[in-house]
Amino acid sequence: MKNLKIAIQKSGRLNEKSVQLLKNCGLSFENYKSSLITKVNNFNLEILFLRDDDIPGYVAQGIADLGIVGENVIDESRAKVSYLQRLGFGRCMLKLAVPTSSEITELKDLEGKSIATSYPVILQEFLDEYKINASIQEISGSVEIAPGLGLSDAICDIVSTGTTLKNNGLKPFADVRSSEAILIGRDGLTENPILCELMQRLQSVLLAKETKYVVLNVERTNLPQITELLHGVKSPTVVPLADEGWVAVHTVITEDDFWDKINKLKAAGAQGIVVMPIEKIIL
Repeated sequence: MKNLKIAIQKSGRLNEKSVQLLKNCGLSFENYKSSLITKVNNFNLEILFLRDDDIPGYVAQGIADLGIVGENVIDESRAKVSYLQRLGFGRCMLKLAVPTSSEITELKDLEGKSIATSYPVILQEFLDEYKINASIQEISGSVEIAPGLGLSDAICDIVSTGTTLKNNGLKPFADVRSSEAILIGRDGLTENPILCELMQRLQSVLLAKETKYVVLNVERTNLPQITELLHGVKSPTVVPLADEGWVAVHTVITEDDFWDKINKLKAAGAQGIVVMPIEKIIL
């Protein structure tokens, strides 16, 4: 069977987590730091290491079958690709920012002003939505220095922690759009059996990352109250203990409501609660 090709970032903020995700899916490959392409040893897949801006185009043209890239890059490129899976990492926000001394405090204040950005397509759509006429200065690289050099009144750029903005005397004042890493695919690929196997592996890893395996002890008289609180993958597993009248309950709890659920379980009589990470969940 012909190998599929997946393109990921060669360097940058998505590279390390993309590589780790693929390895967590049981894929074995080497030399990824020194090669532009490497073959997975135990799966029908080859990995291309590219500039992030090039990934959507390579996938749209069929040079690569799949790609892992930021949502902002996909939208900016306008490449015709399929969204296959949100990957839950590389989250950031495309923001508008101005110098800390600027009198610009509202979107309407951008009327007639100049904005520097590496994302002119996304920014223009945002300005059109709010009916703002502003001049867009397209810059590749360090957008943050544009106001200090007198090139623009504001910037529109990706922000993760805000440290870079602060270090350059800038403050964010409006969100343009959010972004995260996305698995994309070329058109017509969805029924490919290699893709189906890869998607199952990816989803099992992502689901496991969002959940915890929990074991707790409880008196059988309190079991109905405990099971009412637990709605895991299907239903809790209940195992009798050596002490008569006691059982062990095994279940899965999502990370989002973990502490709230644990506190309710304790209040309902749960004891000896043990929490463990999950490597993979196969549904």
